[in-house]
Amino acid sequence: MHALSPSLLRYLWGLAAALLLLCAGAAQAQPPAPYKLRIVGGLAGVTQYLQYEEPFWTQQLQQLSAGRYSADIVPFDRAGVPGSEMLRMMQLGVLPFGTVLMSSIATQYPQYTAADLPGMAVDIAQLRASVAALRPFLEKDLRQRHGIELLAIYAYPAQVLFCKKPIARLADLAGRRVRVSSGGQADYVSALGALPVNIAFAQLAHSLESGDTECAITGTLSGHSLGLYRVTQYLYTLPITWGLGVFAANQAAWAALPADLRALLLRELPQLEARIWDAAERDTAEGIACNSGAASCALSRK
Repeated sequence: MHALSPSLLRYLWGLAAALLLLCAGAAQAQPPAPYKLRIVGGLAGVTQYLQYEEPFWTQQLQQLSAGRYSADIVPFDRAGVPGSEMLRMMQLGVLPFGTVLMSSIATQYPQYTAADLPGMAVDIAQLRASVAALRPFLEKDLRQRHGIELLAIYAYPAQVLFCKKPIARLADLAGRRVRVSSGGQADYVSALGALPVNIAFAQLAHSLESGDTECAITGTLSGHSLGLYRVTQYLYTLPITWGLGVFAANQAAWAALPADLRALLLRELPQLEARIWDAAERDTAEGIACNSGAASCALSRK
């Protein structure tokens, strides 16, 4: 073998250095890889998820961040995690970002549901006041007890009574089988002399049609989407509850986000929360109008 001449060696070293600089420059010129979040949202098939949560995470986040950040989202009731386990899964970091329905943890943590006790908030203004009063406690307790950062509180439309037989006052529920969706609702109707029955949302219409239940508590507009106006004849519009959901993050996952992404979410999530609350108020009125066939109903089915 022949030794390389000093001049050739210098040339090769120079070429290698140039190639390294070129590669480094190309790497710096590349935009940073997109950062994708994994989100568990609210209930599937309702306004909150379809018109607000899903578009925010799958479309608006990318637009707001000029393409740097995006997210995948799955509805809470299709995520494969029991509602009662959501806080635990978030605490462990298995679910870094998620929406917890307050009704699903009422047995474990009844203090978290104090803002939406059955019969307490007869309109959304009262619900807003209750949530504002409870929010500082929620933020502190979720952080200290579960290592979870509260980022937003969502409201669903008013949960009211659909019945097959006449109902003029709450006392008329005595002796009836009433569908409920939470322990609080169950306690409430039991105190009125009714028999609470836990039935999944998707089975509501069948349960009423078959006679398994005589009344059902559910959202005004979601009840309309199920066609409850076909299987019931009476709508009692006093809100029993509303339904609250907490959107939160595992603290370690939250701290690990890029600083500008945290700032973006802290700026935009309160606006998303406000839009969802406004929609809950509108949907409550729309549901009542459309179930009763009022002229103000803007939907095709009345």
